Amino acid sequence: MANYPQLDDQVGVWKLKDVNSAVMGGYWRNAGSRGIFSAGRDSPNDINIIDFVTITSAGNATDFGDQSTARRYLAGCSSFNRGVFAGGYPVQNVIDYVTIATTGNAADFGNLTVARAGLAGISNSTRGVFVGGRVPPNSKNEIDYITIASTGNATDFGDMIAAITGNSAMSSPTRGIAAGGDTGSETNVMQFIEIASTGNATDFGDLTDARRSAAGASSSTRGTIIGGYNCVTTIEFITMASQGNAIDFADMISGTYGTGATSNSVKAIYGGGYSPDDGTRTNVIGQFQISTGGLATDFGDLTGARAVLVGVSDSHGGLNDGYQGTRNANLPYGNIVRFGGIGVGDLAMFNNQAALETLQISTLGNSVNFGTLSAGGNGTGMSSNTRAVYHFGSVNNSTIEYVEFQSKGNGADFGDVTVNRQNLGGVASHVRGVLLGGEEPAASDTMDYITIATIGDATDFGNLTVARGNTAGLGNNTRGLCVGGYAAPAYSNVMDYITIASAGNATDFGNLLGAKALAMDGTGGSSTTRGIIYGGYTGTAGNVIEYITFANTGNATDFGDATGNIQSGGASGNGVRGLYAGGTGGSNVKRIDYITIATTGNAADFGDLTTENQSINGTSNCHGGLQA
Repeated sequence: MANYPQLDDQVGVWKLKDVNSAVMGGYWRNAGSRGIFSAGRDSPNDINIIDFVTITSAGNATDFGDQSTARRYLAGCSSFNRGVFAGGYPVQNVIDYVTIATTGNAADFGNLTVARAGLAGISNSTRGVFVGGRVPPNSKNEIDYITIASTGNATDFGDMIAAITGNSAMSSPTRGIAAGGDTGSETNVMQFIEIASTGNATDFGDLTDARRSAAGASSSTRGTIIGGYNCVTTIEFITMASQGNAIDFADMISGTYGTGATSNSVKAIYGGGYSPDDGTRTNVIGQFQISTGGLATDFGDLTGARAVLVGVSDSHGGLNDGYQGTRNANLPYGNIVRFGGIGVGDLAMFNNQAALETLQISTLGNSVNFGTLSAGGNGTGMSSNTRAVYHFGSVNNSTIEYVEFQSKGNGADFGDVTVNRQNLGGVASHVRGVLLGGEEPAASDTMDYITIATIGDATDFGNLTVARGNTAGLGNNTRGLCVGGYAAPAYSNVMDYITIASAGNATDFGNLLGAKALAMDGTGGSSTTRGIIYGGYTGTAGNVIEYITFANTGNATDFGDATGNIQSGGASGNGVRGLYAGGTGGSNVKRIDYITIATTGNAADFGDLTTENQSINGTSNCHGGLQA
């Protein structure tokens, strides 16, 4: 494997293709490599000892300091800087923390919402989430969360599918998965949450065997479940961005349960635990490669034998958010490269009715086939950096479908909208998509939303200021706008806005240059600062391009002209360049126009769709909503 440079290296050259493969494969080097094993039970006492190791180099653990209380069956989570430990047995609500790069005793952080033991920890670089647990004799379904960089008491997040204890947990930068556990007996159920949001857990799939007291470790893309009661030596994996059942791919040195585990996003390490044969405790630390599996090998020893401990690190999978802030200056549009898909942050996708077509935004040229959806028509498209979501509405169709950018293929069922309607708009951040207005067949003021990384039905968001269909949606990662539209018998010049992360009614933003129906569907043709309104219909199609600045409410400003009169096309973009594809100006067209969003001026020819059509919807894996 190549030795890829990172920000703290003084030598080396980045090969962008190779680095993208490393990021996507979960083996890009991380900022730190310290693993911590904390607390647990030796024979016969609970302990407060904290050990540490350097994950990249095998060897025995060294004393780090002590926790505030002796305990076992606790949860751990961590950021780049802090390790946090919560709950445990004897049943308690204590949360304390350490600074990973130093050594020393833990300090008080705050309290859980509910005192409990047997809970598990999930985290990305900002938020820690604690799931499940037990207050004898009952298991709990609580989920609560903290902001790791601060101190204070935990806040309610939502509920697990069922009350559960003794589950293992894994994290990607966006998603946390809890696997197995005890709901009265061992279970094989896995469930997941979106870390940045709040809400109840959702079914993910099943383990190969029912188990409790397993350990979890992860890269940014793959989660592993290690050992567990009744599961002897088994290590299995899941792909965290998808949903589905776990796959057996590795074995422990010897079977244990109640181990602690963590990773540096390349290598997983696990330490301690009970022997399933005689209940003895071990001090052994094992290791394996997350991407390949196989038979684990010896890493070293803990400072003492113990079980039902917890592991954290400053470089686990939940922290490996691609380049960790590195800007790809070699690409002409200077995007922040995200773990997105083909072209990484430079992929546009349009539905040409039921057909899906893609192209690379930073080049010029024609689109190519990607796959198909079950239908096409008067709906909208939304996207995160990994997934495109489409709804082709009618009074008889509630279906939402999705596709993954990184793998060509056909659409799959996502869920249903709250109200069947057509001719609606859509806007998205990297987490949430919001569907705006529409007709059912009368004009509607309905807004509903989805969490893009999950599957499930839409939820009520609030109402527009004015009911209307044939709207357009545009947004950045914070603010979404619904602009223009039609409510019989009049066209609309209204622009209203929402804060995408917060449900509620829309607020007046300002007015378009003129009243018009838009149906220029897709949120891609915007940047973090500027939104573009392209063409429209006032009885005939027009060629006017307008823009707004998201941070400032007010009326739209003239930008320039399209290459021809146009309505009912699709919009996409990479945050720097906006694309506008297909539509009709009296007859259907297949042309694709482009603009540079930060300037003003007329559009230029980019290329063509495969066929002429209207009612096009656009998405991208790097639209304005993803660049904040």
